[in-house]
Amino acid sequence: MSKKIKLNQILAIEKGLKSHGYGDFTKIHQSLQKAEPLSGISRTYRPIKEDGEKFPSESTQVQIRVKDVIKDAQEKLTELFDVVATKDFANCNAIADIVVDADTEAPITLMKSVPVSHLLWLEKQLNDLYTFVKGIPVLASSEIWHWDDSQNCYSTNPFDTSKSKKVPHVLVKYEATKEHPAQVEVVNEDELVGYWTTVKFSGALPSRDIESFKERVQKLQKAVKFAREQANSVETEQIKIGEKILGFVFNNANS
Repeated sequence: MSKKIKLNQILAIEKGLKSHGYGDFTKIHQSLQKAEPLSGISRTYRPIKEDGEKFPSESTQVQIRVKDVIKDAQEKLTELFDVVATKDFANCNAIADIVVDADTEAPITLMKSVPVSHLLWLEKQLNDLYTFVKGIPVLASSEIWHWDDSQNCYSTNPFDTSKSKKVPHVLVKYEATKEHPAQVEVVNEDELVGYWTTVKFSGALPSRDIESFKERVQKLQKAVKFAREQANSVETEQIKIGEKILGFVFNNANS
């Protein structure tokens, strides 16, 4: 059973929670706009000849993983969604159900009897959420990626690139004669000396996942707008809606 709470208690904490919640969400969103922390690489070198020149391995670790950031965003926003929902439920009599895919054979009712004031607030949040989803970094389509459990991110298959160096060679332009010495020239030619083996890493997500998030937010936006139009019409119960909203959008982010 939901816990009872007075409206004035909700109002006392709502302002500060909104301020911190929006600030945290903005920082999380901004953290995904930097490409470098999402990328990693591992390069090892092997010379063709046993006595060939050696080069140290190179590696960069993935610092930010979208899946972890999404989890953090869900945790930061869930309490904010819940507090504002509780206030709005207590403060308004205009209610309607939020039903996704209402015009299909399999409608999904996410929440019943939602006050119109909260529907208005939720519309704004979904606009921001759609902006966040659109900004999620996508795995580069130029690479073939697979999930790497050891790195907890996506990686490519190893691939080789050649390593060459300039090697001097003596070019005889004219052979020596009794009258003249030989004419020679030293030229530098590229010689293959080894191969770099490279693996790329990324903390981004496949485009299919992000498209799924965007589609779900758009479905929610449609459902909320319809519910607001339908709505016509106070100790109150605490409302837990944040986990349902964010869980629906990011349902497969941690799969």
